[in-house]
Amino acid sequence: MAMPFPKNLLTDEEELILDLRPHWWFLAPAASVLFVAVVLGVVALANDWPSAIKFISGMLVLGTLGYFGIIYARWSTTNFAITTERVISRTGVIAKQGIEIPLDRINTVFFNQSLFERLIGAGDLGIESAGEGGRQDFANIRKPSLVQNEIYRQKEGYADRRIYKLSAAATATAQPTTSIPDQIEKLDQLRRHGVVTDAEFEAKKRELLDRM
Repeated sequence: MAMPFPKNLLTDEEELILDLRPHWWFLAPAASVLFVAVVLGVVALANDWPSAIKFISGMLVLGTLGYFGIIYARWSTTNFAITTERVISRTGVIAKQGIEIPLDRINTVFFNQSLFERLIGAGDLGIESAGEGGRQDFANIRKPSLVQNEIYRQKEGYADRRIYKLSAAATATAQPTTSIPDQIEKLDQLRRHGVVTDAEFEAKKRELLDRM
């Protein structure tokens, strides 16, 4: 059974938008090996073959079954999640490892599909960000073009919410005698200190200038 993304890892205002397991094609190689082993085992039992061959066939079935179990466990404990604040990838049965990319640091999202992957709805996704990792690649993503669109949609929504909060905070704290040039100067100071991005500064600056 697939493990859902833990809701306790979300912040108070964060919402889970997508929680994806790898595409079923991730299981296909292990399932194919298991199928072949089972067929060979059935054939060995159905024929009057030496006991040694039957024993080897049985061990082969057990081995491939264990291998499939390991791959299935990896599949069921791998999450590719999109929230209103982050893109998150987590994997691991016992030891966990993960990557988190804040939406405001994402620059570009790529997807790649072969003809066969387009037919089955699978593909690879690449995310370029302003973080230390640079570009992160994720394989066996379900419907990667739709995932790409959802990331961009959440990124725009996140930026709009930040601008609204900054505007509300500036309005609440600004004194009635504070002039618009002074407010722009304070916003520029926040920009220089990295509190707001250049895009957020320009958007708020245009809003203030429109009031003059």
